[in-house]
Order: sequence, then structure tokens, then C-alpha cells
Amino acid sequence: MTTTVSAYAAPAAKAPLERTTVPRRPVGEHDVLIEIKYAGICHSDIHQARDGWGEGIYPMVPGHEIAGIVTEVGPGVTKFGVGDRVGVGCMVDSCRECDNCKAGLEQYCSGGNVGTYNALDKSGEPTYGGYSTHIVVDEAFTLRIPDGLSLDVAAPLLCAGITLYSPLAHWNAGPGKKVAIVGLGGLGHMGVKIAHALGAEVTVLSQSLRKKDDGLKLGADHYYATSDEATFEELVGSFDLIVSTVSAPLPLDTYLRLLKTDGAFVNVGAPEEPVSLNLFSVIGGRKSLAGSGIGGIRETQEMLDFCAEHGLGAETELIRADQINEAYERVLASDVRYRFVIDTATI
Repeated sequence: MTTTVSAYAAPAAKAPLERTTVPRRPVGEHDVLIEIKYAGICHSDIHQARDGWGEGIYPMVPGHEIAGIVTEVGPGVTKFGVGDRVGVGCMVDSCRECDNCKAGLEQYCSGGNVGTYNALDKSGEPTYGGYSTHIVVDEAFTLRIPDGLSLDVAAPLLCAGITLYSPLAHWNAGPGKKVAIVGLGGLGHMGVKIAHALGAEVTVLSQSLRKKDDGLKLGADHYYATSDEATFEELVGSFDLIVSTVSAPLPLDTYLRLLKTDGAFVNVGAPEEPVSLNLFSVIGGRKSLAGSGIGGIRETQEMLDFCAEHGLGAETELIRADQINEAYERVLASDVRYRFVIDTATI
């Protein structure tokens, strides 16, 4: 039977989130029912709840950084049992048949993956995310959270962690590589932790030096203010890889000058506005301007295991559900160190 669960939803574009109920489908053959314990607040939740990335589906229950406990499994489930600690990230299904899906790159499904929220599932019903008490997910899109990670600090890894792990792994961050992380926020702080654990020499490029002490404690070797024009003169030709986590347009030509020959500038932050580029900035030095999304299910599990092995959880501030709207404003003001996590027992 379809059940209703408590949730926080945006009833319309740009409207404050409010407490409500949403339906959850019956537990199917290969489904797991998860009692959500914690849900992280991602900047993309705000973009989507406020219609910044195109027309949204309302009411919208955001949340794709989900950690909880399995409370029921379908008869065909083989990967999980009741009581298991699990997570759900940014997608809950894909076509499973295209070349990308077969290669474990479900995030780049040719037909488009099914988002954990603000999407339509294969039956045409809207998906609702993690700002809720329970969720039903196919076992193929459910992750196992290792015992070495507490659920509250693990929840943000399901988006922030994998969003940084995937490009760092793909572009071979590691010993002998110089990596810069642009922005020290919810994404950036995990980028610093992961790049350091991979063995790279890590630099933070932030608007100011306000968070310098934090950045160095998280694993950065160097920290520079991008508001200081001297930074862009001193660091010309310094980096093998730059990963930008910011969601505001950057002067790309200026940043591309900081790359070595064959270096790559990778965007994981997604500004709502278009950006401009002089192509000579990539032609000179055979540089790459790239983007990266989340990881596939296999890589996300690899990331969780890596983080558990190295003791890497997110830096979090636990909030009640009735603080979500306030938390959104604080995220926009960069007033969080470094990820808000909702205690879903308060929904």
C-alpha cells in the first residue's frame, strides 16, 4: 500500500518550506524502506526549491544527502537487510541499459537519471527527497554506510563527498600533483579533505582569508585570497588541477592562467548564469576546461569506503526541521561551517 510520511516541502517556487505529508510507494520486489535519520542541505536544494535551474515540480521535498536505517526489504532484495545503515544520494534510478549505465556511470545516463527529488520516476510520479521521515528506494541505488562513519557526518558525503571525490579521482589527484580547491564551503571543505587524503599538495582559493585556519586544519597546505590581485600573479602556472565548487560565475580566463601545461579546470559548482571564455585561455598550454557531476553508484560506494578508511566525515551543524528556511538564508550568506544536516526526528 502507498503510505504517507511527514516531510518539509516548498509548496511553490521561492516559497518558504513548510511541514506537510507526501506519498511513498509500496515496497516492491527490489526496494528497501529507509527510516531517514539525517538529511544534508545542499546548495542545489536551494537552487531547485527556488526555481533557479528551470521549472520545478511542486510541492517539492528537497534533499539528496540521506542517511538512515533499513526497516523493510522487498522479497527480491539481496544487498541489504533490516537494520543496515544506508545512504541515498542524488539519483534513485536510471535507464540501466545505455552504455553509461552499463559502465557504472549512471549519473550520465543517456536518457537522464531519475533525481531523488524534483523528478518523475518511471511510473510518472514525482520523486520526493530526504527532508522527510522515510523513503523507498531500489536496492540498486542504495549505498551501504560503513561502520566507521556516523550517520550524521556521512549524510553530506552522498552529494558533497562524491561530487568532489569523482573529479579528484578522474583527474588523478595524488602524490606529486598540485590541486587547488576554489571555495571552502559545503563542497570545498570535502574537496580539501579528500585531496589531502589522496596525497596531493592542496591549495584553497577563497574570497578572503577568513577561513584560513579552518582550511589548514582540514588538510590544505596553502591558502590564498582571490580578492587579492597578487594571488593571480603569484600562482600563474602552479596547478595540475583546479576544482571550482562555487555557484557564482568566475573570470575563467584569469583562473585558467593558474594551470600548468595540460592542466584541467573542473567545474562542480553550477552558476545559474552563463559564463564567458576567451578560447586562447585553453589553447595556450593545452589546458582543459571541464565539468563533473556526481559519481555512479559503484564510485559512490568506493568514496564512502575511502572516507571511512581515512576518517573523513563532513563538518556539520545539526539543525531542527523548523530551522530549514533560516538555514537556506545562512547558506546563501556563507554562514555555515560547513554543512547543515537536518535531524529528521524533528520533522
